[in-house]
Amino acid sequence: MKPHHALTLSLVVLVVGLAVVVLAGGGRTSATADEKPPTAAPGATMVKVRLIGADGSLGEPVYVPKVVKTDEEWQKQLSPEQYRITRGKGTERAFCGGLLKEKNDGVFACVCCALPLFETKAKFESGTGWPSFFQPIAPENMKEERDVSHGMVRVEILCPRCDAHMGHVFDDGPRPTGLRYCLNSESLRFVAEADRKSLAEVAPPQPVRAEIVLAGGCFWCVEAVFEEIDGVHEAVSGYAGGSAETANYKAVCEGNTGHAEVVKIVYDPAKVKLEDLLKIHFATHDPTTLNRQGNDAGTQYRSAVFYSSDAEKALIEAFLADLTAAKVFTQPIVTTVEPLAKFFPAEAYHQGYAACNPGQPYVRAIALPKVAKVREKFKDKLKPAGSGS
Repeated sequence: MKPHHALTLSLVVLVVGLAVVVLAGGGRTSATADEKPPTAAPGATMVKVRLIGADGSLGEPVYVPKVVKTDEEWQKQLSPEQYRITRGKGTERAFCGGLLKEKNDGVFACVCCALPLFETKAKFESGTGWPSFFQPIAPENMKEERDVSHGMVRVEILCPRCDAHMGHVFDDGPRPTGLRYCLNSESLRFVAEADRKSLAEVAPPQPVRAEIVLAGGCFWCVEAVFEEIDGVHEAVSGYAGGSAETANYKAVCEGNTGHAEVVKIVYDPAKVKLEDLLKIHFATHDPTTLNRQGNDAGTQYRSAVFYSSDAEKALIEAFLADLTAAKVFTQPIVTTVEPLAKFFPAEAYHQGYAACNPGQPYVRAIALPKVAKVREKFKDKLKPAGSGS
């Protein structure tokens, strides 16, 4: 956990206009299928998942609209037991689930929205009385949330597309993951391998996407700031600047891996420009302190912008030159401009950390004041209330 530090002085950036041109490409879609998911309505929440294509293979990550239905609609679609468990976070009796002994090759899909979640090859006999798997079909196809119900602290697992309750994940599973995804049979629909193509879907038109990787101290804080901004599809905490072998929180905290705590911001350049994202970034961290943000010290807390092309590098350097020329900061800017060799996502518990842990002392003292500053200074850039990314 982060130490509980005092809030670093926030700096308001006033930058003269800088023309920014961003090239963005759409995401890859799956092949044609008989049934297509609905096209996202304006303002609909989009989630990133992997779908099965017409050839039966798992496609690349794509954005799909979240499935949202009324209680009455779910009750019409599901059996009483399926509804109790998936929509009411219930649990079936141990050793009573219909899929507990299922050993045939195939896919276990969400009973509510048919999103593929697990494969038989990851299933194992845990002896607990519930279907158990050591990994999901893809990291994108499983959502985790902290669960403090029934006097326990657990990690709940849900379908990311429809928020159906699946069960819980524990750290007492077999290799290679060491995890045990404990599922309710009633949350799942088993599809035999021969019928795998029946799960095929076509992704809806993909949102326009561009990416930038920023570092400015604790990634909890940087992520929390950019989750507020309209046009940001997602903000993912991670590591950049070092090797794959040391891209983990424990190693990075040593300060000698070359990694910085970073956030990859995936955004729609038609809604928010790179210039605006840089303005926000330099308004919510101190770019004049070398390898430090407040009391967070070490190279992992450096101020940095990671570029993916020569053109992007030139734009970032021009932006920093404008800041210097405008004398926005009284001390020299020490932000590094570094090539992005590879972005490594951080551990799952770091993702959305500030939003999930608003009462944590570090979050309360450091992250939330930054969020408050963004809401005050960049009101015209905020997501509409109640909207998704």
